[in-house]
Amino acid sequence: MPKTVVHVFHDDDHSVVTGTRVAQRIQEVAADHGSAVEVFCFGPAQRRLATPGASPADATYRRQVDELTAAGVPVGACVNAARADGTEAELLRRGLTLSVARDEFLRFTLEGATVITF
Repeated sequence: MPKTVVHVFHDDDHSVVTGTRVAQRIQEVAADHGSAVEVFCFGPAQRRLATPGASPADATYRRQVDELTAAGVPVGACVNAARADGTEAELLRRGLTLSVARDEFLRFTLEGATVITF
């Protein structure tokens, strides 16, 4: 099955909010086209998801990630980065799947996924 992976890396307001919103919009029609969507948060965006923030963008980013996981969209992050940042428990609580980023990026290649980075 074809797959689109939304890779959220940058931690500026526009990247985290738009990247997760694009994933939601793709999910709305993916099944109709025999496709799937997945999200992988990494680097600065991964840290931002698990650390306290009070901006409207922080709240939107967290809400959209929670909505994606609730809708059954796989949302992942790097286990090594989470452990280094002390955010593993929070990311797991949010429903993210933690794995080694290197392995995930290779999996995306082997699956022939289209990866869009924000």
